[in-house]
Amino acid sequence: MRIAVAGTFGPLHDGHRTLFEHALRFGEDGVVVALTSDDLAIETRHEPRPIPSLEERTRAVTDAIRDLDEWDRDVEIRTLESEYGIATDEPSIDALVVSPETAPELEAINGLRRERGFDPLSGIVAPYVYADDGERISSTRIVAGEIDEHGRVLE
Repeated sequence: MRIAVAGTFGPLHDGHRTLFEHALRFGEDGVVVALTSDDLAIETRHEPRPIPSLEERTRAVTDAIRDLDEWDRDVEIRTLESEYGIATDEPSIDALVVSPETAPELEAINGLRRERGFDPLSGIVAPYVYADDGERISSTRIVAGEIDEHGRVLE
């Protein structure tokens, strides 16, 4: 299967690494990592917060993928310019790795794929990763200084 995973991925944390690990595990025909453009990253934030540049995020994702890829997958990193972009425009994608939070979006994505004559995507749901305090790890919590990228609570 050719697998896609998409997001802002900044700052990078263990929840993102879980998404990448799922994509790598199932992506025997390749993995596409779609990183939101700087403009899209700002546009799609539910809360305003600083976001590392696309260049910084690409470097961090590349390093994380290299560390996680025990299968030696063919990995392509692309820039995502629109919300569903690659998932709806790329007929060769077979599945999308999603979090429990983004899993419901798969229905809209598959609707757009059907309109274009593409096969629907399977969803691979990666579980949330929780911080030491039992709350979900998120980039927002990291930027706020609550936790580090591994979910350790900061004083």
